[in-house]
Amino acid sequence: MFILYIVIAVLVISVIVVYNSLATSKVAIDEALSGIEVQLKRRADLVPNLIETVKGYAKHETGVFDRVSEAREKMLSASNIKEEAKADNMLSGALKSVFAIAESYPDLKASSNFSSLQSELSDLEAKISYARQFYNSNVKNYNNKIVTFPSNLLASAFNFKKADFFDAEEGVENPVPVKF
Repeated sequence: MFILYIVIAVLVISVIVVYNSLATSKVAIDEALSGIEVQLKRRADLVPNLIETVKGYAKHETGVFDRVSEAREKMLSASNIKEEAKADNMLSGALKSVFAIAESYPDLKASSNFSSLQSELSDLEAKISYARQFYNSNVKNYNNKIVTFPSNLLASAFNFKKADFFDAEEGVENPVPVKF
């Protein structure tokens, strides 16, 4: 009878450990996603200042500015990870166009305000990249737990679902066409 109690205790402790591991991994994903959202919000807040600076020099480039504004709005209104990733990719592409335009305006490139904003945006892009890697690493660890034995049994029993990676869209790696 004593052995039965030990077996039951070991099983209960195992269930608790596996459940806590899954729950902790889920919290780590939420924390990592929050880190991405903070950096994306900071970038979205920086974009209007950058656009206003560039607009002063490149008044006839309104199409690019409209694309940036539209992408920023989509970023701020995204309601899930897939929408955020899509809006992030759209905003990144639009910002590449802004910097390509800036290359055509030597006075703009020489502006300390523009240089400062460009440097701050570059720093934010590095932070966003790190936050994405951190998030995806946590998702990988969590998803591995969901599909490996014996935690997969408890994951399905307690309704733990696979998490989505923060993916780039197809074609994002291609250069942004800029027409003057």
